[in-house]
Amino acid sequence: MPKASKTTASETVEVEGYEGHLENMEGGYTVAFEKYTADADLTPFFAGLPDNRCQCAHWGYVLNGRVTFRSADGDETFETGDAYYVGRGHTPILYAGAEVVEFSPTDELQHTLRVVTKNMEAAS
Repeated sequence: MPKASKTTASETVEVEGYEGHLENMEGGYTVAFEKYTADADLTPFFAGLPDNRCQCAHWGYVLNGRVTFRSADGDETFETGDAYYVGRGHTPILYAGAEVVEFSPTDELQHTLRVVTKNMEAAS
């Protein structure tokens, strides 16, 4: 059976305000060990996706701090100790000090990240 941890994940991404350790698992899911080091509303980076929102579902657990997801139905905040599911059609609001472990369908995540990365590069 496959396994991953923050220290064994095959991909590390570090940008201002974010540190992520990701592993694509068998079965089509990616696990991400994420830490946010700055408050950020990431809404602008989803421009170009349907409804300008993330099109990838996520299952996660908040290890520390809090995260908010904004959708057409309103904002939902998850805090330390909360497990969560957030469906397609959201944008994240992140808070410094938050740490989460999140599982996402790999194909949907990669499609979304291509758009987010392009938008981040354009904003730099």
